[in-house]
Amino acid sequence: MATTAAPTHTHLGRTGGSLTVAQGAALSVGAVLGTGVITLPALAADVAGPASLVAWAALVLLSVPLASTFAALGARHPDGGGVSTYVRRAFGARAAGAVGWCFYFAVPVGAPPASMMAGGYVADVVGGGRTTTVVVAAALILGTGAMNLAGLRFSGRVQLVLATVLALLMTATMAVALPHSSTASLTPFAPHGWSAVGTAAAVLVWGFAGWEAVASLAGDYRDPGRDVPRATGIAVVVVGVLYLGLAATSVLVLGPAAGSSQAPLSDLMAIARGEQARVVTAVVAVLLTVGAMNAYYAGGARLGAALARDGALPSWLARGGEAGQVPRRSTLLITVTSLLSLGCAAVLDLGLTPLMLLATGCFTLVYVLGTAAALRLLPRRSRAWWTAVVAFASVVVLLLANGVHALWALGLVALSLVYQSRSRR
Repeated sequence: MATTAAPTHTHLGRTGGSLTVAQGAALSVGAVLGTGVITLPALAADVAGPASLVAWAALVLLSVPLASTFAALGARHPDGGGVSTYVRRAFGARAAGAVGWCFYFAVPVGAPPASMMAGGYVADVVGGGRTTTVVVAAALILGTGAMNLAGLRFSGRVQLVLATVLALLMTATMAVALPHSSTASLTPFAPHGWSAVGTAAAVLVWGFAGWEAVASLAGDYRDPGRDVPRATGIAVVVVGVLYLGLAATSVLVLGPAAGSSQAPLSDLMAIARGEQARVVTAVVAVLLTVGAMNAYYAGGARLGAALARDGALPSWLARGGEAGQVPRRSTLLITVTSLLSLGCAAVLDLGLTPLMLLATGCFTLVYVLGTAAALRLLPRRSRAWWTAVVAFASVVVLLLANGVHALWALGLVALSLVYQSRSRR
């Protein structure tokens, strides 16, 4: 196993980066707030009813030790590789390759539900039900793939603008809809039993994936040891308030209908501002989805090329992975497998929840490996180490709550280890 030298003073002090605390907090919030929020309140309510608010609160609380752990790692070992770097330092190259597989193959199973969320908002406006939803989803997958094959992508600034728009939309929705709330909507509180809260929490990981990006940004701060924890703290508070507020608003205002809504933000806005608000919300939902998918396709394609370069994937995928080039083969593989996933979902008439659980299983396993690496890399029995213990135990419980869907992520890890072993041999 790889050993890690103790971090030098430069790791804990200034690195000469230009990122301020405010900018870092904004980027961290943008990394966590994603497309899931436009549909997650309805999915969680469908699984657990009003008790889904407990799952939301649990994920917000989990964000504190989880984000703090990655912030501590980033402050001590600022590196753009993020979780992969820490796992490599702690457990070696093969474990880092397994993390890469979890990220890479989460994209094809995550793209269909993400695009179907936007499709649901379009269907809510134009009609057509599931047919419209699937057609819009296919168009978004093909369009995003084509953009990346052509080398077009949204800049970091555009991504940040889109995240800001989402945060403002969430805030405006809560402000106009809360006056129409009723506490009677909280009864019965747990119609599907308390065990459903665990399943809801596993689904909600979709909306909280992104805390690992805190570690990737660490090297860009002026003073990682001081600035990373501050920016992370601000981001945790902002994300927690927005998510909990929107989830509570959905349950209190929509009542039992919250679980069956395919466009909860549109329903909330329509109650307060009339049916014309649905069109605006649908447009915003599509733009947010395109932005998020574009970022995941671009990052995923580069990751695939890098894994191929390092021998963790077939070498033919490495082409186009150099700086300034476009990894078209990796992009094409992601696009084709995303369409196949969408096709399977359409033929089998799968809802969003099973597909999202497959993707969140990958994210959760990455968190398991990342926090396990923290237990080896952080000073033993320090405050940061004990925080990592809490984070590790929490994400293991989440992985178990994922149920049989976690087998996809565990299978990817097993396949990656077998492939790397054979390729090196």
